[in-house]
Amino acid sequence: MPLRVIVAEDAVLLREGLVGLLARFGHETLAAVGDADALLAAVRTERPDLIITDVRMPPTDSDDGLRTAVALRGEFPGLPVVVLSQYVEQSYAMRLLDSDRGNAVGYLLKERIGAVADFMATLDRVAAGDTVVDPEVVHQLVRLRHDPLERLSSREREVLSLMAQGRSNANVAAELFISDAAVNKHIGNIFSKLDLPVDVDGHRRVMAVLRFLGA
Repeated sequence: MPLRVIVAEDAVLLREGLVGLLARFGHETLAAVGDADALLAAVRTERPDLIITDVRMPPTDSDDGLRTAVALRGEFPGLPVVVLSQYVEQSYAMRLLDSDRGNAVGYLLKERIGAVADFMATLDRVAAGDTVVDPEVVHQLVRLRHDPLERLSSREREVLSLMAQGRSNANVAAELFISDAAVNKHIGNIFSKLDLPVDVDGHRRVMAVLRFLGA
């Protein structure tokens, strides 16, 4: 059955290639966008049958695509989402797969897609409510269950390491040549990814450091 699809991918050639591929298999591309804000607006306007999104895209060139997909699944429960990425963004991948009991979700690694027909079949399956996850993604997420620190990005690990040395936020910013606002954002992400309860805010910095030190 033809699908009404929104494509979110900041690499122009890949984005246009996906649009052409969808047309070749009889599907309609409602919008093809290059940033997370445009994805959000397009879904709210068009109400697609399926979205295909990369993880890393503007405006911050981090995990904006995946975070937006998670937010959209909260806004539109059951919205079918296929994440097509070069890597596993562990924290938000878990949130995506936890949303709506994991129904209608796909997470594929670009370099491991071996056949166009298989990819298109995955789109049909996800749109019908199935869950399709690359085995390598499963492997990394299983590791995550055992070690919450695996959720942290390399930059967040650097920030947490400096926190463990007793550095202030200003010192961390100076050491890593980033702004105070960026440090605050990284620390907030650390607290969230380590599942530190909000009601102990005054102690979360200490608790994060203890996790890092293995206490």
